Amino acid sequence: MHPRAQELIDELKLEPHPEGGFYREIHRSPLQVQPQDTRGVRAAMTTIYFLLPAPAFSRWHAVASDEIWHLYEGGPLELRVCDPQVNATEVIRLDRASAATGPVAIVPANHWQAARPLGEYALVGATVGPGFEFGDFSFLSAHHALASRLHDPLDCSLL
Repeated sequence: MHPRAQELIDELKLEPHPEGGFYREIHRSPLQVQPQDTRGVRAAMTTIYFLLPAPAFSRWHAVASDEIWHLYEGGPLELRVCDPQVNATEVIRLDRASAATGPVAIVPANHWQAARPLGEYALVGATVGPGFEFGDFSFLSAHHALASRLHDPLDCSLL
């Protein structure tokens, strides 16, 4: 592991995340909202630090709320996003701000997503609204029919 990645894990008190990498929640809004679906009341917003040291990756998963990724340090980061029925994969590169790339990406609610660092590590923030609950999270690998629709070998390796 890159020494700076280990330093960030220690300094930011990051813990292993079930999808891969390391994380720590840094904000959970005290404001509550009622999503207009079958979920109960949620925090209006949550945000975490999320670190992916190479060769770790974020496994294909979906969140029932919109999620915004912010690249803080390291990188670049490759974020892959599929619609809920896994019809097409969009590849987004989070990098320093330029005419071609940027440090922010948005994943719509219920879209499948996976990520991997293209450098030694990537420290990102992930902000979710309405706020994240593990009950609103699922792995694509648990949905066999949908997972079988991935055709790109790289996409399949991120299961």
